[in-house]
Parts: sequence; C-alpha cells; structure tokens
Amino acid sequence: MSSTAVRHLTVLGEFKPFGLIAEALDGKPADDVPDKYDYFLFDPDTVRDRDETDDHDVLSSAFSDRCDHELFIRGNRIIWSTGPRVCKRFTLPSPVIKACWCRLGDMTKASLCVLQTACLTICNTWGEVVSIPVSEAITSIWPLPFGLLLQQAAQSSSTTYVPVPSLSSSPLFGESPSMSSVRRGVLHNRREAGVSPQHNFSFASGIDHAVKEETNSMSSHLILQDPLEELQLAYIEERGKSNIMKEFDENTIWTSDRVPLMASYNIGKMQHSVWVAETNNLNLDLANANLVDAVPTGIVAKHCSFRRIWQGKGAKAAASKVFLATDDDAAPIICFLHQEQKKLLSVRLQSVEINNELLFDIKPDMSWSIPALAAVPVIVTRPRATVGLLPYSDMLVLAPENAILLYSGKQCLCRYMLPSSLSKGRFSHSMEFPETSVSQGLKIVGLADAVEGRINVTVNNGQIYRCVLRRSPTSSLANDCITAMAEGLSSSFYSHFLSLLWKDGDSAYLSEADSSVNSEWDSFRSIIMEMCRSTATSKMVSNPVPQSSWEFLISIYESLKLNNLRKRDLELLGSLLCYIAKFLGEEGYVDHYIRDFPGLSRSVGICEISFSKKSPPSLFRWLENCLLYGHDSADTNDLPPLICEEGKSVVNWARKIALFYSLLTGAKQIGKKLSSGIYCNIATGSYCTNEELTVLAMVGEKFGLQQLDSLPSGMSLPLRHALAKCRESPPTGWPAAAYVLLGREDLALSCLTQTCNSKDLETETNVNFISMSAPYMLHLHPVTIPSAVSDTNGLDNTKFEDTDSIDGSTTDGMEHIFNSSTQLRYGRDLRLNEVRRLLCSARPVAIQTSVNPSASDQDLQQTQLWHLAQRTTALPLGRGAFTLATIYTLLTEAFVVPKIVLAGRLPAQQNATVNLDPNVRNVEEIKTWPEFHNAVAAGLRLAPLQGKMSKTWIKYNKPEEPNAIHAGLLFALGLHGYLRVLNITDIFQYFRQEHDITSLGLMLGLAATYRGTMQPEISKCLFVHIPARYPSSFPELELPTLLQSAALMSVGLLYEGSAHAQTMQILLGEIGRRTAGDNVLEREGYAVSAGFSLGLLALGRGEDALGFMETVVDKLFHYIGGKEGRNMMEGTAVNVDVTAPGATIALALMFLRTESQAIVSNLSIPRTQFELQYVRPDFIMLRVIARNLIMWSRIHPSQDWVQSQIPDIIKNGVKFLGDDTNDIDEMDAESFVQAYVNIVAGACISLGLRFAGTKDGHAHELLYNYAVYFLNEIKPVSATSGNLPKGLSRYVDRGTLEICLHLIVLSLCVVMAGSGHLQTFKLLRFLRSRNSADGHVNYGVQMAVSLAIGFLFLGGGMQTFSTSNSSVAALLVTLYPRLPTGPNDNRCHFQAFRHFYVLATEARWIQTVDVDTGLPVYAPLEVTVRETEHYAETSFCEVTPCLLPERAILKTLRICGPRYWPQVIDLVPEDKPWWTSGDKSSPFNSGVLYIKRKVGACSYIDDPVGCQSLLSRAMHKVFGLTNLKGQRTSSSGQNGSGSVTVDQLVGTFSSDPSLIAFAQLCCDPSWKSRSDIDFQEFCLQVLFECVSKDRPALLQVYLSLYTTMGSMAGQVTSDTVVLCDSLSISNLKLALAYNEALLSGRLTSSRGGIVQSNFIACLRKQVEALLDCSQDLKDDFCNYLYSGVWPNVEEPQGNKRSILLSWYLQWFCVPAPPAVKSAVDKVKPKLKSSSSLVPFLRLLFPKAHVNAITEIDKLFSSTDGR
Repeated sequence: MSSTAVRHLTVLGEFKPFGLIAEALDGKPADDVPDKYDYFLFDPDTVRDRDETDDHDVLSSAFSDRCDHELFIRGNRIIWSTGPRVCKRFTLPSPVIKACWCRLGDMTKASLCVLQTACLTICNTWGEVVSIPVSEAITSIWPLPFGLLLQQAAQSSSTTYVPVPSLSSSPLFGESPSMSSVRRGVLHNRREAGVSPQHNFSFASGIDHAVKEETNSMSSHLILQDPLEELQLAYIEERGKSNIMKEFDENTIWTSDRVPLMASYNIGKMQHSVWVAETNNLNLDLANANLVDAVPTGIVAKHCSFRRIWQGKGAKAAASKVFLATDDDAAPIICFLHQEQKKLLSVRLQSVEINNELLFDIKPDMSWSIPALAAVPVIVTRPRATVGLLPYSDMLVLAPENAILLYSGKQCLCRYMLPSSLSKGRFSHSMEFPETSVSQGLKIVGLADAVEGRINVTVNNGQIYRCVLRRSPTSSLANDCITAMAEGLSSSFYSHFLSLLWKDGDSAYLSEADSSVNSEWDSFRSIIMEMCRSTATSKMVSNPVPQSSWEFLISIYESLKLNNLRKRDLELLGSLLCYIAKFLGEEGYVDHYIRDFPGLSRSVGICEISFSKKSPPSLFRWLENCLLYGHDSADTNDLPPLICEEGKSVVNWARKIALFYSLLTGAKQIGKKLSSGIYCNIATGSYCTNEELTVLAMVGEKFGLQQLDSLPSGMSLPLRHALAKCRESPPTGWPAAAYVLLGREDLALSCLTQTCNSKDLETETNVNFISMSAPYMLHLHPVTIPSAVSDTNGLDNTKFEDTDSIDGSTTDGMEHIFNSSTQLRYGRDLRLNEVRRLLCSARPVAIQTSVNPSASDQDLQQTQLWHLAQRTTALPLGRGAFTLATIYTLLTEAFVVPKIVLAGRLPAQQNATVNLDPNVRNVEEIKTWPEFHNAVAAGLRLAPLQGKMSKTWIKYNKPEEPNAIHAGLLFALGLHGYLRVLNITDIFQYFRQEHDITSLGLMLGLAATYRGTMQPEISKCLFVHIPARYPSSFPELELPTLLQSAALMSVGLLYEGSAHAQTMQILLGEIGRRTAGDNVLEREGYAVSAGFSLGLLALGRGEDALGFMETVVDKLFHYIGGKEGRNMMEGTAVNVDVTAPGATIALALMFLRTESQAIVSNLSIPRTQFELQYVRPDFIMLRVIARNLIMWSRIHPSQDWVQSQIPDIIKNGVKFLGDDTNDIDEMDAESFVQAYVNIVAGACISLGLRFAGTKDGHAHELLYNYAVYFLNEIKPVSATSGNLPKGLSRYVDRGTLEICLHLIVLSLCVVMAGSGHLQTFKLLRFLRSRNSADGHVNYGVQMAVSLAIGFLFLGGGMQTFSTSNSSVAALLVTLYPRLPTGPNDNRCHFQAFRHFYVLATEARWIQTVDVDTGLPVYAPLEVTVRETEHYAETSFCEVTPCLLPERAILKTLRICGPRYWPQVIDLVPEDKPWWTSGDKSSPFNSGVLYIKRKVGACSYIDDPVGCQSLLSRAMHKVFGLTNLKGQRTSSSGQNGSGSVTVDQLVGTFSSDPSLIAFAQLCCDPSWKSRSDIDFQEFCLQVLFECVSKDRPALLQVYLSLYTTMGSMAGQVTSDTVVLCDSLSISNLKLALAYNEALLSGRLTSSRGGIVQSNFIACLRKQVEALLDCSQDLKDDFCNYLYSGVWPNVEEPQGNKRSILLSWYLQWFCVPAPPAVKSAVDKVKPKLKSSSSLVPFLRLLFPKAHVNAITEIDKLFSSTDGR
C-alpha cells in the first residue's frame, strides 16, 4: 500500500435521515407508530423521465452537489424527500413490507411500488394510484427494466389469480393526504366493475381456471408489466424449453432496473446464482399442455423467462450486498459482498448485442476476490462514460485493515481517509453540526448509501458521516479529457494513465476533494506533460504513448471551437496540444494551434524538429468546404478522429454539427451512418428536402434553439436557414419537438394533444418545449390550454340581464353558457342573453294587468297564467338542446336541476307573485312530464371529464323514492352514451322499483347507449316490457302503453341496422296489434313506435336485408291502406287510421336513400278528388316525407322542387282561391288546401332532414320564405312577393296552419343548427311572443318554438346535426309531424322521443387558440369540400370560431390571412361520423386548433381592420429612422410622457422577450450612455428586419457579426487588443460560405437568405480592407513563410501584429510554411526566371485565396538569393 496515493474525503456533515427531521417538524406522532424505521437514498435519475436524458454536450458532472433523494419508511407511512424538502407523503392502510421504484409498461417515469400484506400499491408521480390485491405469500418485490418481479413463498393451497386492477385518479399528493380513503375507493370500484359480465376479462378467468386445476404448477416468481394488466407467471428456461418457475428456495437478493439481471441465494445448496430475464415467445413444456389449452390464442404472445448464467457455491449465508460495477477494460462486473468471509467477489459479465437486444453471459474463471468488510459502487474516475445502459462505476472498498480503497476493476487506484479533524460543515440537508474531532483510535466500520460520488461512512462510535469523494467545482475540461481518453484509449494504456492520475502519491491531482477548477486542470495538464517527458527519456516503456493517443484531445479541441461558452477551455486545451505537438515533432499541428491562438508562439515557440508533415484536422475548414463544394468534396481528413466513431460522448457536439451540415449538403443515410461516415440519429417523419431532413436530425439529436444559440453566429446560419425554410409549411406527422424547433408551437400542441392524454400533456409539453426552446422563451411555456367548457368559472363578471327577472341569483341551468369561446362568437351582440331569457323556466313570468285589478281581472290573470304555463312547461326541451354538452361534471357535486316555476308576477303591482289556482287547474298533473323533460335538459348539459361517468356518482344522485327527475337524468346520460357503467344488477334494481317513468327513461337511455350493439342483457330487459313476447301460457301483464311504446322504440335503437329477422316479425305484428284493455287513445302512438322501431331495425337496408323483405313490405302497405277503405286480413280488421303512420315511417326508414322507385310509386300522393277524400291530409304529409327520404338524392333546395311535389289537381285547385270567378266547390277547395299545406310542410321537413346542419344558403332561404308565407296566411305581418296561393286561412283551420308553420320553422332550424343565425332567431322570437295575445298557440307549437331555438343555438353554438342514416332517423323521430296538445299528451307520439335529436348531433365546432397567449382568437379559415352530385369542389372562407362541414365532404382546412402562420390540415373525406372527444385519430383536439401569430401583426380582436400592423410606417414615423443622427439633438425633448418608445411599439406586435429587451437596451434614442449613433441606427434597422420577417433569433447573429467586425476594426486602428485569437475569422468565413451556397444554388430558398446578402458582402469588404497588406504585415508574412517565425509578442505592437498575421493566414487560407517551401522548390527550377508562380501555386493550393498566392509569388520571386 506504500505506493498508493492517500487522499482525504470531504465530510459534508453528520448524517441523519431527513425523514426523522420531517417527522419532528410534523409534530407529535401517533401512539401506534412503531419505533423501527427504514430508509434508502437513491439517484435523482431513478425517478427522472426516461426521455429526459442528460446531453453530454452540457456539463452534467456526476460530482455536482445535486441533492440525494431519500425514501423514509416507518410503519404505514412513506416520506419522499429531496435534500431538505419533502416531495411527497404517502399514508397507506397497512404497514409497508417493501418499497421500490420501478418503470412499468410504457411509462417514461418510475412509479413507487409498495408491498403490503396481501396488497400491492403502485403510486405514480402525477397522483394516480393502483391498488392490486395479491396473495399473502408474496414476500418481496424487485424492479426489472420491463416490470416488477414479485417473489412468493411456497404454500399449501393457493392460486396466482389476481383480479384486474382499476385505476383511480385521485389527488394523492398533497400536504399530507390520507391514502387509505383513496384505496378504499379504488377497491370499491374494482368490486363494482367485477360484477358486470361485460367487464370480466376472459384471459383472467381462463388463467384462474387453469391455475386452480394445476395447483402444483404455481410459480415462485410473478411479473407485473403494467399496472392494469394481470400478473404473469415467470418461467425458467432450461435446455431450450420453458417451464413455470417453481424455484421457491431461490431467494431473490438483488435485481437491476437498468439491465435484466437477477441474483438469488439458495440456502439449501449454499449457492448464489445470477439469472438473465428474457421475454420470449410462449414455448411451454408438454407437461403444461393443459395450461396452454386454457389460455386463449393470442392473449399471451410473450412471456418472461429466467436463464441461469452463473452459480457460485460455498457461501453459508446470502451476500449482504450485490451491485454492478465496471472492470478496468469497461466490461460490466457483478459484485457480491460476503461479510462472513470478509471478501468482495467480482464476476465479469459478457454482453453481446443481437438484433438490438443485449444478451448477457458469464464464462468460467471470470471472477476474482478482494478482501473487504464493506463495499459500494461509486462514480469517480470516468464521470460521464457509460457501458451500454450502465454508468462507469468504480468500487469503494473498506479493507480489513480499516482502509478505504478505490478500485477500478482489479486495479487499486488510491486510498481514502477521513480528515484528521472534521470541520464545521453543512450537510446536504442544510443541517449544521458542531465541530467534531476524530481521534487516532476512531475506526471506520461501514460504508453505505452510495449515490454517484457520495457515501455514508460509519465509524465505531456509531456516528455516520456523509462524505464526498470529489466535490464541485469540477473542471469540465478535465472531465472531458478524461472521458475522451477513457472512450478512446485501449484498456491497457488507460490503466497506465489511471495509475499516473491516481496512484502516484506525488501527484496533486484531486488530492483534496475540494480542489478548484484551475487546480484540477493544472494537475491533469502536468500529468500529460509528465507522460510526454517520461516517454522521451525512457528507452523501454511498458506502455509507450501511441502516436494516435493525443488525437482524442484533438477531437475535443475541435469540438470546443463550436461552443461559444467554452472559449476559455479551448485556449487551455490548445496550449496543451501545442506542447504535445511540439514534443511529437508535428510541425503542422503546432502551426495550426498558434494560428488559432497567436499568444502560444511565446509560451511554446516554433517546432524545431519536424518528424511529420501531417496536416491537422480542422472542423471549421470541413464545414466551410461542405457549404462551398458539397459534402462529397470536403476532405474527411479534416474531420477530428473521434467524430466518426459511435458512442463517443465527449465529441457529441461536434458530431452533431458535422451531421447537420452533411445532411444539409446532400449526404445520404446508410443504416445508422451517413455516407460521410458520421453516426446519425434522425427522428421519424416524412421529408422531401435536405432542410427537412436536417430538422429531423436536429430533433433526433435533441439539438434545440438553446444549443443553436451556443454556436458561433456564422456557423449557425445554415441551420437557421433550414429552420426558416421549413417553418412556413412543415410536413404533417412530425414529432412535436420538431415543430417547437421551427417556432411552430401551434403545430406542436396540436400534435401533442393527439398523441398524449391530458395527464401526460404537461410532461410532454415541458420536455419538448424546454429541450427545443430558446432559453429566453422558457417563461412562455407550458401554454395554457383553454377549453370551451373549462373556462366558464373564470367569467364571473358576465351578468345575465333579464328584463323579466327580479332575482338574479336563481339557477336557470344556463348560467355556465358564457365562456371565452361563446363570447368570441357572439360578443358583439346580446344573442345568448336573449336565448337564455327566452328559455328560462326558473323565474315567474310577467303578466300585464291593470293597476287596480277587479274580480274579472283575476280570472283573466289565471287564464293568462294558464297559457303561459303551456309555454313554460315546453321550455326544457329547447334548453336541453341549447346547453347540450356544455359543462363538465364534477363527481363530488350533486346533480342540480333548475326549477319549473309556473307562477307569474305583476309588474304593475310591484312584482307581486300570482300562482295558478289549484282549485281550477291540476298543477301537479301538468308538471309530471315537464319535470322529466327538465331533468333531461339538465342531464344533457353534462359533458363528463375524459368521456367517463362514474356509477358512484349516478348512485349518489339516486333518490330514496323514485321520481321523474332521476328518470330524466338516466335518459340524458343514456343519450350521451354514459350508461355503460351500470351493470345488469344495477339495471334490475331500477326496474324493481316499478316506477313507470324511471323504467322508460332507463330503457330509452340504455338503448341509446348500446345503440346498434344487440347486447343480449339489454335486449332481455327491453323485451320483458313487450307483452307480445310472452309465451301463450304466461299471464298477460297490464303494462302501461307508454312503457310498451318506449320498449318498442328501445328495441329499434338496440338492434339498429341489424335487420334481425325474428325481431322484425315481432315489430311488424305490433304495428297492427289490438289487445283488450289497451288505451285506445294511445294506440296510434304505440303503432308509430313500432313503425319507427321496425324502420330503425332495417335502416337503409332496403330489399337487400333479408329474403322475406317482400312479405314485410306487402304487410306494411296493407297497414297503410288501399282504395278499399277498410282491409280485412285473417278475419281481423286493420284500422288504417292507427296503423298507417307507423307503416309509412317504417317504409321511409327501411328504404332510406335506396332510390327504390317501386316503393315510392306505391306511396303515391292523391291525384284525384276521390283519393283526396280517401287519404287523411296529415297522412299525405307523411307520404311526402317518406317518398323524399327514399329518393334522397332528388331533394333539391328550390321552389320548383317543392312545387313538383304537388299534384296538378291540387295546384290548380289552390291557384285561384282568391278569384271570385272560381267555381270550385267549397268542400273540394278545403280538401285541396288541406292537401296543399301538408304537402308543402312535408317537403320542407324533407329539406330540413336532407340539409341538416349544413347551413345551406338555398335551403335556408327557401324554408324561411315558406315560414313567412305561412305566417302571413295566419295573420299578415309583412309584405310578401311571389306566386304562392293566397287566402288559405279561409279553407283550412288555424291549428293546421300553426302546426305546418312550426314544422317548417323546426326544419329551418335543423338546417341552421348551431349557427345562431340572427334573421332566423328574430323569427323565432316573434313566434314565441305571440303566446299571451293568441289563444290558438298551444303547448305543441310552443314546444316546437322552444326546440327550434335550442336547435339554432345547439350546444351553445358548438354542436350541429349530421346527415348520416342514423342521424336522419333520430331527427325524424324528433320532428314527427304530430305535435302534442298539452304537457301530458303522448297519444300519437311519446314526447320523450323528442329528445332523440341528441343522437344526431356532432361537435363539428372549431376554434383557434393563440399558442403564445392561450386565448381563443379570430382567424380566417379556408374550407375546401369535395365534389358532390350538386356542386364541384368548392372552397369558402369562415372566421373561427365556426362549424365545419360534415366529414364525408370535408377535404382541406387552411389557416389563411397574413397575420398567422399558415397551417394546412388535409383530410380524406369519409362517410363516417365526426370524431369523438378523445379520439386519437382526430385532427382536431376537441375542436381546438392552435395557431401562431406572426411577429409584427396584431390579433383581429385588437386590430380588426389591420391599420395597426403597418409596422414599418410606424417605426419610421416615430423614430425618424432615415435621419436618426439629425434627431439626436431633439430626441430628449420628444421623450415625454405621451411619446411612444421603441419597446412599447415592439411589445404591441410581439411578446418575444428578446425583442423587447433589445429595443429597451439598444434602440432607445434617450439612452445617452452610448455615443455611437451608427450602432443605434444599425440596431433599429436590425430590429425592424427581425420583427417584420418574424425572425427574432437573428438579432444575435446580426449583433455578433457586427460587433466582431467592429472589434477587429478597432483593434487594427488602436493599440487595444480585444480579440486574442483568430476564431472570429473562421466564423466570418462560414457566414460568407453560407452566402456563397445560396448564390450558387447549393442551398435553396424561395425568399433569399435569412441574413441580407449585402450585409455579408459588406463584412467581406471590411475584412479585406483591414487585411490590406501594410508593410508590417508584409514583413511578418515574409518571416513566417521563410522561417515559420511569428512576431515577437514581447516587442511593442508584437501581440497586435501576431494576431493580425493570424487573421491574414486564416482569411486567405495560407498553407503552412513547409508546404509552401516544398511547392516552390518543386516548381521553381522548372520555370524561367521571369515566369510567375501564380498559376502553379493555384493548382497546388486550390483553396488558398488569390491575394495570398500573389503575395507568395512576390516574396519568392523577389528574394531568389535570400
């Protein structure tokens, strides 16, 4: 040990688990808290996101003072802390057995897995908890790279079946939340989910059955790969076969979470084993064939198996510690600490990569032992080197002689000791400890808790000290060099280097842990120089310095040139390399480094002896040649040696830049490398140009704007060019990080929201934005994402101004409708306020009466109040449509239903309240069904979070006694499709209540939820309510007809489109069924329900449905009736008045869009007077609707088409109604008019269905005109034009006209659904206002008006209707043209069916959100729809927020206009429903399109016209840009309080902080500390350039190039030396090369370069003017060429002259003197004395500038004899 260097540990302080301190701060613990506790420290990387890997280009030293993470466990409590801060607290229901971190499934972050008795709890860092019941035999858990390993003990009888876990999103992590309640809720949900048959997982039951049969096949180890999946059996692989692992004696003692390795100990065999975990295809032994049969095919594609690769015998006890370390040749080793034997056994692993999988093995005799009492892995000697997935770890060993030794593999490097006196220090938990002395007798007895380079040292008095082997500050340059040598040198030579670095006791390198940055570098430099000296003096060196060993340092040097932040390190390394080059006799290298740093000529001098003429690599030269001549012409010898090698982390920076330049200049990818030999990592995505490929490479290499800003400005130009070119219209499908890199955060967020769920969005946003954004932009992220339904609470200032209201606090169910999106759309008027007023049923209605009422007035009040009550009870139907899916449910809140107030108030009598007289009217009777509709409306407004509804919440709102409100809620939830959470038990519990309204609401809701699925359990629930399904022997139940009607309609929904033969026969019979005891008045409604159900069952199937369809059609026509009047069939009379409507509707839906001429011809419209007398007028309307639905494509929005529906006899009959000469009989005229109005109404309904939700202008105009026409026929309100017949009211009753009018209005609002069209709304408001003055307006027409208003503002303007077959059927159910006469009238059509419009809605709403502000904004949107049978491909403009066309015709969306960056969304028109919320394939994030405003433009809200966006005019006007110098004298007087400053103006157009700060610092004329007016003028011009072109990042480029040129000019003209190197020249040359590449077409751009070419040309002229040869420069150049001598820096002006010479040499590419001499010596003897050398020198040195060639010719021509 005498030759081993001795070093001292740095003691951070006495160690105490911070959990104890946190407990003390929490106060007195509970009485049942155990005394025993446990803790473990771990690396922050353990819980870091897998994607957040450190980039080695940025210093991430393993020895920095990053706080250790600690997990403290006592009883059932866990405290996770980071240094002195508590991160999370966990409280579990039972004591913790073991806890560990593990990455499960596809999770990028680790989860905390906690084992308790019979329970495994998994907590992730964002608050979700999964609680999984497990067998009590589970004894321990261990993390693996792909999942969690569970070990269970042998038991007599048990199974390995574990129920499927359920996920519960809970606020677990608060100050001190209790997790027990959370877990109870999770397990409660698990039990609930298990009851429902549809929630059972077939594989689970199969495995359960199989394992129960095979109790002897239980596995000793189980694998959990995902929190929501089953535990999997572990297998053991032996002799090519897989058997279930039953190694109960193999006690797991260690696993790795980085590589799939496990270590175990068998106490019976006294044997340690090492296992490799592998995932393979299922290959079970034949002995387990029955298990294979029990597992469904395809369920278990892969399984986890363990293969034993090593076993060591002889240990009487299990190893006390197992860990991974690294051998001195970088091979991984696994170490076992045997305390009873006092040794550390190290076993060497061999790894082979096959098909991207790492395979491990251990060969015999690959182990060794080291005497040890304790040992831990530490990261010291190779701080940033990795061995595959593992860090390079050394071993710190406590030897038996009480010495702490540092080992690298077998090699002992040094000895560590505690300091003789422990000074007062600060522990990492910020705890101060008193000064303590360590006596000579104090012994170290233990090492533990190693994290990176920090350990706990235990001494014999029981104290524990936290110590560090090396501590910051750490020299990044020294670490880079050590890592480069570790990666590049052979293991033998690196061992020699380590011995010099660590073992030599005389070396000062890190002898103290608190060494400074400078001392670390000085020590490293002295060791390298000592190696050179020892090599020179030694004749025989066991490990001589190879010629290539120093090339690794050269690679670092060239890499550091590309980082502006490492210039000081570059100079230090250049000095060392120059010394080494001189020692090696590399004359070219010495010249290379002195050219970079001319000051080295003094400290190193010239190379006197030259052994090599090799040219040094130059990355700047290679990059320049790439731009000028292409990557193929660039000399690969200019690339540093390590750049083309894979996995060399220290030159990642240079490799990335070389990669980007290669791709930009046309290099092709060949596997993992480019054709230039550079390793590449390119992100996935499509590309068409080199620039796009370069951007993808930047993303793949995690090279963001922050890294781009670290490059020299000239070098960054080509990369910025690539970004600028792709920014306008980048390809779709790129990663979000690529869009962030381009400055297109709008596309990035749209991309993220499609690929991430809401909980991952923030993480993904932060990772991508921070890694790719510029540092000065980080405060802008993450962007707040507003939602149309989530920001309602923030609009508290929005007040509901109700002129009829006296109590503004009353809840009306619409208070949430005002949000940022609706305000943006309707903010300019009070439309929504008016809709809210019209649909409010929660406030008393004003009644106009005299001031002094009499008795007769009171009767009048009751009459008015009764008519108003008809309107009030109809309002919930419209309110449900208005508020559809506009508010999120909070699962902690009760369901609130606004009241229905039928009272009135008297404004003339101080708003006195008047109630309906119960003696005159039965108030409760008329409120039953309105209460149901009111609850449906309240339920329809719910939009559950993430599309989920909790069964617990439904039960929470279930009343003790069934009522209509809960029935309405069930129906509403079913229409939304959220009743899947109810299992069959819950359903029958509802039916057992025998509450009719609840039963029918539940049936309809279930049928809507399971629409078209034919779910057997639901089917049984429905058919039990249809007596026709009962067996003949079964006693007939007296079920209400309404309940049966609801059951029939529910069957149609459940079996929709199936054409189920047996069900069709049942429904066909139900249309004509007559049963004793039926309510005759409700028979038509029953038959209509059966007809709708039959039509839904065979919706659009036509005659291709089944072979017996012809029979069905014949019977339906029989039900419709023939000319015989009454039909007889099988002795039973068919009442056509009852059966015809249902049969007609059935045919319409069955043959929807089939264009069946045969069916249409039989559904004829009466064409003779006899037929008109035979067919009821309202049946004619149904026939018109049916005919048009069948002949769908022929519906055309024109008056000619409507007229074509009317037979000639009817046309002629109504043509001359007002003519006195008309001789038509009064009876005939009445029949003509009745038929006429019904045909027109039927045609209008057909138009409404055909153009539902399209906002078609022609359809709207036509329907609006017909509505006004009918309104004028009832009571003239406006002048009308046209040739429509007049005087209809003389021949038809007022009620019929009212019904037709309101059906047309309903159809009009179906077409304009969600648009909020103002003209239509005015018509609706007028119709509603007629109630109090017109007794003819009853409940039915008020319901129609209410629904129409709701449709017009459907979902607050965010929803509209679809025209799919299913939607058309649902709308037809809603629009069925028989309006009720009162709230309880369900005779002809069940009123609950009016809510079926919900099934036809689509959220085709889109709004644009500014990605920088997170606020909704206006934006012009160009919409392109595909060609149809009616029109060619068409494009039209909308302004967001708006509604989009249907998916079947939508082709392209494009953000247009000059203010926002363009964005194109190409779609494939498909005949499918609109995307649902949360659909990953949706191109729209729930209707949100993120856009990015261009710098220099205001939003359309702030600047509707665009006058403020004239930035150039504003800047020139305010600041006098053209004459800034002349304005200097008067600027102080113009900067008053009312003047506008530059930063204020820029802030108007851009929120970019860099632009605003630049304007404040550099462009303000009042800033008098800068006298350089030219500079201010330049800054203002540059600012205008960057703002107008939206390129704020170019400020840095312009300023850097400008100030560099200014510094060079100032240095030439004065004695001040500012630039001591020539790197700025290389930077300027790259800027010139970029400009040349643009001019030559090597780089393409439609708008020129990103930097003005005349600016770069000006730079060239200025540099050449500076380097115009002065006499001093000529003399220095002459001396340099002849003798390689640089100007003496000791002389006056010597330093300045040497720098100027270096600039000249670099700018003109002058070759090294030996090369010039050799060329001249070769050429000159062959030339005549008068001949010029220029042509030949140009050939020999093609890249040297002609100016330099000319000077060389002059020198050698004029000094022949010299």
